[in-house]
Amino acid sequence: MPLRDHFHPPLGSRRHWHAFHNTWAAALAEDLNQRLPAGWFAEPNVQFGIEIDVATLEKPGSVVPVRNTHASAAGTGWTPPAPSATLTFPATTDIVEVLVYNGEAGPVLAGAIELVSPANKDRAEHRDAFVAKCRSYRQEGLGLVVVDVVTDRKADLHELLVAPFDAPFDAPFDATSTARVEGELYAVAYRPVERDDEQQLDVWVRSLTIGAELPTIPLWLPGRLCVPVELDATYERSCRALRIPG
Repeated sequence: MPLRDHFHPPLGSRRHWHAFHNTWAAALAEDLNQRLPAGWFAEPNVQFGIEIDVATLEKPGSVVPVRNTHASAAGTGWTPPAPSATLTFPATTDIVEVLVYNGEAGPVLAGAIELVSPANKDRAEHRDAFVAKCRSYRQEGLGLVVVDVVTDRKADLHELLVAPFDAPFDAPFDATSTARVEGELYAVAYRPVERDDEQQLDVWVRSLTIGAELPTIPLWLPGRLCVPVELDATYERSCRALRIPG
């Protein structure tokens, strides 16, 4: 099914993009659960506009003393000292992902599919938070797929993800695709792997085009397990479920 522009008219003004992202993540998880071997499972995790729970907000002087178990006098309370510094850190405001687990030992997180949202691309601190999360997945040896169909923001998160590597990453996914242009829509798979005592990163990148079908890309999991991520089939199923016109 051809990819639509979910962020500009006519579709962008008639349908909510976040509803589609939610449905697509669920469809991807359902499809993976039909392909993964026994003991593995996939779950969608979708959170938009994450806010701090009001119960966690602090007011001056609101620290509750905790009993000091090392004090010799019974009933002595202990209050933590003032922090050395208070720093502002960016939180990932939107999360649209499918997480794959090995349920035989935990469950243990083994891979992730990240669907980029506009908030992930709109400001430098949001981009940094998204990239930091994805890099932590790679550092842990997890397979990762990132899909960007957001047309109203031009930031290139893939370019940021591969910035530390001194290598070209604009190679086509296969012989039928064209080289990716920075800032274009894309789907990309990352596989951290050790070869000859050297840590390497295999990358499969494919440009996406409005009006064209979506590709199938690999999601690599520990133990040399690889499952296909059927972007086109799950995209079509999601469009049908939400009655999005062709």
